[in-house]
Amino acid sequence: MTLAVCPGSFDPVTNGHLDIFRRASALFDELVVATGTNVSKSRLFSPDERLEMLEEACAGHPNIKVMGFTGLIVDFCREIGAQAIVKGLRGGNDYEYELPMAQMNAHLTGVETVFVPTTASLGYVSSSLVKEVASLGGDVSGLVPEAVLARLEERLGRSGGTHGA
Repeated sequence: MTLAVCPGSFDPVTNGHLDIFRRASALFDELVVATGTNVSKSRLFSPDERLEMLEEACAGHPNIKVMGFTGLIVDFCREIGAQAIVKGLRGGNDYEYELPMAQMNAHLTGVETVFVPTTASLGYVSSSLVKEVASLGGDVSGLVPEAVLARLEERLGRSGGTHGA
């Protein structure tokens, strides 16, 4: 059985992430979507909230499992017996950032990284951009799952506030 891990902060999970999850889950027998906990980084949503949103968003995919982890992703991969790490790439900058990490991960444990390019229509979507646009009252309804949109609006102190420009 092939097992891969798709790690990230997913703060919040976006439709771009879901596209990568769906496509990666077709390549492996099982895909673990793993959200990291780094106490030194400030996040909009807590680790538990991010896990809940991921579980809701991935519920329709029987071979996708959601888990949290701390520490190095390669240690987590070793613990669960994963053969690969899946990373979504929006463009060249993502590749330049991810390639050295992929090489280090392979050096440390032999776990390979598989790069999956985003679908062109979602290539501009990132959690950071979604949070920024939503915080300024912009419409992010087509960029995140409905359940995430509701939590985002609640967290930003608005009811339906992200639907107008």
